[in-house]
Amino acid sequence: MDIKETKFDIDANEMMKVGAHLGHRISKLHPKMKDYIFGVRNTIHIIDLEKTVVQFGKALEFIKELTKKGGILLLIGTKTPLKDLVKEIADDCGIPYVNERWLGGTFTNFKVILERIKYFRELERKKKEGELEKYTKKERVQLDKELKNLEVKFGGIKNLEKIPEAVFACDVKNNILAIKEARAKGVKIIAIVDTNVDPNLVDYPVCAND
Repeated sequence: MDIKETKFDIDANEMMKVGAHLGHRISKLHPKMKDYIFGVRNTIHIIDLEKTVVQFGKALEFIKELTKKGGILLLIGTKTPLKDLVKEIADDCGIPYVNERWLGGTFTNFKVILERIKYFRELERKKKEGELEKYTKKERVQLDKELKNLEVKFGGIKNLEKIPEAVFACDVKNNILAIKEARAKGVKIIAIVDTNVDPNLVDYPVCAND
């Protein structure tokens, strides 16, 4: 799938069917989310999905323009129910992803992270080409264990050569470290923003249940 050419039909009614309009309890409301609230139902804030549709459209236009210019978008979703979906979407679109715990310094200390990624790629190559056969069985077991660990940490970003131009975070609170690092490095941020989060933390907020 080419993300530049992908067409998305964004419909508030369809979003409502999957519960995208359901925010948090009114006591959890972030003051800066007031403009995106449609109402209250049983002490739960209801998100104005008409505004969400507009936000989503702006985010998609940004992504399409970014990718047309050859920019890189990193997809981030570390909640357990999302991990497989994040990998599937990223693989389909040919973009990097993070679906395990964010490693501190991924952006702010990218030079060190890149060295680890290169080591991972080299170890993968050696295994594929049979170069690890020269080691003892015990050493190969240790190297296989190391490879699995590196796959968990860097599997989704192993083709990165530079810090991406933008990230799409599936939620803010669980990925706050990634968002802080992105802000620090001038990386554009698109994120699903629930009613308990400051939408000003990101460049392209998409208000919805996270």
